[in-house]
Amino acid sequence: MEKRDFISIADYSREWIEEIFRLTDEIKKKTISGEGYCPLIGKTLAMVFQKPSARTRISFEVGMYQLGGHALYLSPGDIQMGKRESTADIARVLSRYNDGIMARLFAHKEIIELAENATIPVINGLTDLLHPCQVMTDLFTIYEHKKYVDNLKIVFIGDGNNVANSWINMSTKFPFELIVCCPVGYEPDSSIMEFAKKKGFNNFRIMHEPFEAAKKADVLYTDVWVSMGQEKDADEKKKAFDGFRIDSKLLSEAKDDCLVMHCLPAHREEEITDEVIDGPNSVVFDEAENRLHVQKAILVDLIK
Repeated sequence: MEKRDFISIADYSREWIEEIFRLTDEIKKKTISGEGYCPLIGKTLAMVFQKPSARTRISFEVGMYQLGGHALYLSPGDIQMGKRESTADIARVLSRYNDGIMARLFAHKEIIELAENATIPVINGLTDLLHPCQVMTDLFTIYEHKKYVDNLKIVFIGDGNNVANSWINMSTKFPFELIVCCPVGYEPDSSIMEFAKKKGFNNFRIMHEPFEAAKKADVLYTDVWVSMGQEKDADEKKKAFDGFRIDSKLLSEAKDDCLVMHCLPAHREEEITDEVIDGPNSVVFDEAENRLHVQKAILVDLIK
């Protein structure tokens, strides 16, 4: 069977995504009940990290263990792609030892090169361009709480980063309304937006006024303003994003049952207040837990 990678949501259909969600629901119920489900006995996952992470490492490592397999953490010092050894050679070597690769990288071109040269499935754990596992998890969490996603108004407030880019890709698969609200000059990737216009439901748009964007929202979503590797721009970005914080005043513009989401880690009182992230509308920690369950489903689908 031809190997499949999970690099971008854009590569898959709505039907596949919904099948992953069906499998996620099944796996989550078995995990919570303590029922054993170990379809990956004897399988190994190489986890390549250029960027450190709490949720990505923990969820994939625990997930492989619970599925009966084993995950190997490969730090930046262990795998120096493009420095000590070429990305292509690393892909070929890891393919001889393992059944899958998960990589959390800076440059998106490196995950593409990794996938092109690996003979085993490659999963995008994050690049500067995309964060597909996170947005798969986000949409599953919305399904859990709302029971549907079509025609919802989902508002992403903050930087047009890799999470926003993956949300735009997801908007080409489902007819929900997606608004990315960001300061001028901090819009998502232009090629991602162009793809959505050509391939989507014409249900995505950019706005620059948070209170206008948040009106009657079903979901308010945010992320850190300064991503890993952008620390030198921190002061400039914080000034640009003044007024884009999700607080109780902004939340009051949304529907009463609006879900508040954040992919974490959160810079509390910066992009979101304590009152909101710990409040009754927040599903942030359900979202964090679901990284484990959704990624287990993706692992089973690609590696089993």
